[in-house]
Amino acid sequence: MYILEEAVTDSNLPVEKRDFKGLWISQSSSERPDIVIYYIHGGGLTMGSSHFYLEFLLAWASVLRSSGFQNPAIFALEYTLVPDESYPFQLHETLAGYNYVLSRTEDPGSIVVSGDSAGALLVLSMLLYLGTKARSEKPLFAALLSPWTHLISDVNINTASDFLDSDVLNVYGRQYAGSEDPHDPLISPGDCEDTALWAESMPRQGVGFYYGSEEVFVPCIEGLSKRLAGVGRVLNRKDEAVHAWPVAAMFLETEDAARRKGLLQISADIVEAMRYER
Repeated sequence: MYILEEAVTDSNLPVEKRDFKGLWISQSSSERPDIVIYYIHGGGLTMGSSHFYLEFLLAWASVLRSSGFQNPAIFALEYTLVPDESYPFQLHETLAGYNYVLSRTEDPGSIVVSGDSAGALLVLSMLLYLGTKARSEKPLFAALLSPWTHLISDVNINTASDFLDSDVLNVYGRQYAGSEDPHDPLISPGDCEDTALWAESMPRQGVGFYYGSEEVFVPCIEGLSKRLAGVGRVLNRKDEAVHAWPVAAMFLETEDAARRKGLLQISADIVEAMRYER
């Protein structure tokens, strides 16, 4: 049985001056977790909720248990959607959520930051921000599911199979950037070509990219993956599937093995990262 806790609190960091909300999932709230997944949902920054992902997150907690973790926990951020707010509001909420996770575990080496699509974009922005501040609390690993790496791009190409549309994404991206430059690296991390900054921003045991061969984001994902491989450990897990397939499989597949395929791969990579850390 898992315990669900609603988290609403203030951040202790000066830059995060706003409240944030989220969902904490664990088996024991009194014991320190041995692994925490900090998850940020997708939806083009304009839609979605951590509650919509609840089945996916609970399944992930179960897979982590079967992978050997005794008390895995997941914190899913409930960030403010566009157009109610735009950059940097969501980045501040993302940083506040990370600070909250740190307060629950007190060990950044047991934190995996993760997200799909727009959520993964916020994860990458957060990592770059931590890199600019030379923060020591780097997470263990980043598991990025079909990350939206470049906010505005003419490289993304629509495919017959994927459900995303590059023109619509560019509209959402401009709404998120608001009056700011949409190619600012903290807004569009894929536009960051500063390899020294990326080296400072990489999680302790690297980054994993989990994406489909038939999705719109393939060229940008593979471009960023190649750049990061020059400064740290990078895993590329490309499957013959569409956008955010580890999440989509939970809703589309009928066989349990197929529904959990992505989660099993990601969890195995987390176990390996933990072995490197120790």
